[in-house]
Amino acid sequence: MRLVVPTAGGFAAGLIARWRKSARQGVSNVMEAIVLGHLALSLKTTMSRVASSGVAIASGMSIGREGPLIEFGGSLGAAVGRRLAIPLDQTRVLVAAGTTAGFAAAYNTPFAAVLFVFETIIGIATPAALLPTMTATVIAAMVTRATVGAGPIYGQRAFAVHATSDLWWLAIAGALAAVVAAGFKWFLALAEELVERRAPAQPWRCTLGGLVVGVLAIWLPAVAGNGYEPLNQILDRQLATTTVLVLLAAKIVATSASVASGVPGGIFTPMLLVGAAFGSLWAQFMTVVWPASAPDAGVYALVGMAATTAASIHAPLTAAVLVFELSGDYAIVLPLILATAVATAVSRAMGGESVYATELRRRGLGWELTLDGRQLDRVDASPRATS
Repeated sequence: MRLVVPTAGGFAAGLIARWRKSARQGVSNVMEAIVLGHLALSLKTTMSRVASSGVAIASGMSIGREGPLIEFGGSLGAAVGRRLAIPLDQTRVLVAAGTTAGFAAAYNTPFAAVLFVFETIIGIATPAALLPTMTATVIAAMVTRATVGAGPIYGQRAFAVHATSDLWWLAIAGALAAVVAAGFKWFLALAEELVERRAPAQPWRCTLGGLVVGVLAIWLPAVAGNGYEPLNQILDRQLATTTVLVLLAAKIVATSASVASGVPGGIFTPMLLVGAAFGSLWAQFMTVVWPASAPDAGVYALVGMAATTAASIHAPLTAAVLVFELSGDYAIVLPLILATAVATAVSRAMGGESVYATELRRRGLGWELTLDGRQLDRVDASPRATS
């Protein structure tokens, strides 16, 4: 069943993918709509992508749920704007508000949702967009909490940093997390390139991705799904060190295979698991080389989660606040801020860019956020009319 279910789910998701009008619509399209006013977001396409993603997630493929929800919120905002003939600038705000609501619904993290949109998607905090996005986040978070509960997704934690000297080790962890994130992104890009060159058309492409997950799940069931359950086990120190190491590598392979197969989905949650695994392993390493340090593995797992996420999306505040809201542990706020800042700086120094920027540049778009504002690069900034 571990082999058959993900494979069959990939086949079903691939069948839905064949019917999509635009296979390339995703979070980068939402960014383009908000920033440049290119509102070519099809709600019909989005719904088919959400259906494809839902089937894949339910069958255990290794993707996050935030991607389809972000895309759905943005596409819904664009559709409402078109239907009501709202001016372009106000429609862009609706797309931003829907995007924020989708993120908040995915993780039950309202502060991180607002930061994600302004730090990653928009790039500037304008009052015209800030108030609607905050309102949309509140509504989405209230509905989510009424449905799945008000507590943090990963439960209330009580981790703590024992000494100020631990901050040095946590800063090093942030730097190494950037290397781990770079490795993840490199392997993902390699898988996507390989699939584009040699893999068959849908639904066999998604079937192949599901098969890879299924083969790994035969020996390591925790690799299936978005990583929620094993992440909790890592935080509760229930997994052996060897298992955590194997899980880290297997999760990168499974997620790369799933995303490269064309299944709509995000890498946020899988990246959180990879980061938690790295942080736990780093704590174990410190225990061996410096027994007197007695590091709290829970602290390092949470810091690893935030640091790898920050390095992958180049949004340190979003990553720090996201993990804080996911865990509800205020005592590690300073380590989170430090590690995410270091991870983002190291990633940029290595020449890396966010996963969303990479996706945009593949489509011939790009911009750089500076103190002088947004610097467009090879972009036609004139809004495209859509029906």
